[in-house]
Amino acid sequence: MKGGTVQIAWHGSEPVLSLDFHPPSGLLATAGADHDIKMWSLHQAAGENATPSAKFEANLSYHSAAVNAVRFSPSGEELASGADGGELLLWRPNNNDGSITWKVTKTLRFHPRDILDLEWSSDGSLLVSGSVDNSCIIWDVARGLPQQILTDHLHYVQGVAWDPAGQYLASVSGDRTCRIYSKKMQAKQNKGQDKKEFVCQYVIVKTDLPATNPVIPIDKQDNNTLPTKVTPVNYHLFHDENLPSFFRRLAWSPDGSFLLIPAGIYKSSADSSPSNTTYIVSRKELSRPVLQLPGASKPVVAVRFCPVVFNLRPSSSKSENEMHDSGIFRLPYRLVFAAATLNSVFVYDTQHACPIAVTGCKVFDCIFTRWLLHCCSF
Repeated sequence: MKGGTVQIAWHGSEPVLSLDFHPPSGLLATAGADHDIKMWSLHQAAGENATPSAKFEANLSYHSAAVNAVRFSPSGEELASGADGGELLLWRPNNNDGSITWKVTKTLRFHPRDILDLEWSSDGSLLVSGSVDNSCIIWDVARGLPQQILTDHLHYVQGVAWDPAGQYLASVSGDRTCRIYSKKMQAKQNKGQDKKEFVCQYVIVKTDLPATNPVIPIDKQDNNTLPTKVTPVNYHLFHDENLPSFFRRLAWSPDGSFLLIPAGIYKSSADSSPSNTTYIVSRKELSRPVLQLPGASKPVVAVRFCPVVFNLRPSSSKSENEMHDSGIFRLPYRLVFAAATLNSVFVYDTQHACPIAVTGCKVFDCIFTRWLLHCCSF
C-alpha cells in the first residue's frame, strides 16, 4: 500500500476540528475554528513519484462561531454542521448554471451550549447531536424539531454514533461512561405526551481487576498465618474530564458487528501502569469490551471506519490465522479502521493483528481511513 499526504491550510492559523467525505462524489468538507466550512475536491497522484492533491471548491460561511462537527447525510443530499453556542445547521446543494453552491435550509435550535459531535441515522431521517450541555438530542430532520432528548450523562457529550441497522445509539462523555441506547417502542402514557423511542440499555464504565496477592516475608511466616482474602480492584475504563481534547468520537463498523470506543485506559492488573487504548465492543455483548487496541502513547480521541468492505486476502502468517480462528474478527470480509491521537494515527484491519502507525500529525478526526478509499488499492 502506498499513500501520500495532502495539506489543507486554508483555515488560516485556526485548527481544523472536523471533516467528512460526500458519499457520491468524494468531495471533502472541512470545518474549523475560523467559523467556516470549506469544500475540496481530491485528486489521486498521476505519476509514480507524484503526491495526491486537493483543490479548493467552495467556502460555506454562515456560522458565527467555531464549527466543531460536519457530517453529510448517507444520500449526500444534506450536510449537517454543529458549532459553539449550540448552532446546528442543515445545508443542501443548489445547482446554479452548472456550479454547485450549498445553502442553509434549516436551523435546528435547542442546545444552549456548544455542539461537539453529529451523526446521521442510516436512512437520513434522524440526526443525533452531542453537546457541552451534557445531553444528546435526536432530531426529526423533516420537521426540524427534537424527537427525543437524552439527559443521562453527567458531563460533556463528546461523541455520538448510530448503529447502521438503526437499533442502537451510542454516546461517550467526560463522565467516563459510554452509554448504549436501544430502540424501544413504548405506548404513550398520557394524551399529547411523546413516547420515548430510545432507552439506555448498557452503561460501560468500569471493570474488575484481580488484586496482587500480598507477599509475606519468610521470617514472618508461621503455621498460624491465615490466607489473605484478595478483593478485586474496580477501575474506570475511560479517561476523566482532564483529557486534553473536547472530542471522543466513537464509531460503529459499517456492518454493525462491533463498536470502537476511544479515550480508553487499560490496566492488565491492579499494580500495572495504565496505557492508552481503544476498546472494541461486540454487538453480541454490548455490556463490556471484548478487546482493546494498545500502542498509543497519547489518549485516543477519535476512531473512524473506511466505508468499503474488502475481500479477505490469503495469509500465511501464524498470528493472523490464530486471530481469525479465535473468533475475534471472524468475518467473511475485511474492514479497515483508524484510531487517532493528538499526534498519531494507527490504521488497523480485521485480518491483521498489528496496526500501521502514521505519526507526526495533529488530528481530531480520522481522514486517513476515508482517504484509503480514494487513493489506495487493496
